[in-house]
Amino acid sequence: MPKKAIVLLAEGFEEVEAVTPIDYLRRAGIEVVAAAVGKARAVTGSHGVTITADAALSDLAGKGWDAVILPGGMPGAKNLAASKEAGDLLKEKAASGALICAICASPAVVLSPLGLLAGRKFTCFPGMETMVKGAYWSDRPVVTDDSAGGTITSRGAGTAGVFAAAIIGKLLSQAEGKKIAQSVLLE
Repeated sequence: MPKKAIVLLAEGFEEVEAVTPIDYLRRAGIEVVAAAVGKARAVTGSHGVTITADAALSDLAGKGWDAVILPGGMPGAKNLAASKEAGDLLKEKAASGALICAICASPAVVLSPLGLLAGRKFTCFPGMETMVKGAYWSDRPVVTDDSAGGTITSRGAGTAGVFAAAIIGKLLSQAEGKKIAQSVLLE
């Protein structure tokens, strides 16, 4: 059965951090749904790029996801954090053992307030680590924590490709993550 991932898009998301995982995971054969947080399927990123999501998050209740992916960007991360629906999905999927992935501001702004980084290793956009208590920060480009389903966190737009390859590596295999990274000249 193919692996399934959902990428949550809230107004003000960082475009590179959303599109890169969507693209790389689809290249790897993972079923990816871009879900709009809010009523409108057209979601505008922090740099004015509008993307039409595959569906609204509210239309996807009860679907099974192997991974939930959160781009950062401002005010995108704040808008994700303000969404009860997104928060409920993250808590439910983390409790069921799904892989939780966040990049840039989202580890600090979204995951930490939900308690999803407690006791875990993580990274985030430089300087935002001071917002996170009870977790173990690293300045590495991508940090994977394998406890309880697992989290993958990353630093920002410049690390989006490595972030996406790490997600593929976790969902499929390290070899498949490396294959995709090589195919796009990331390595």
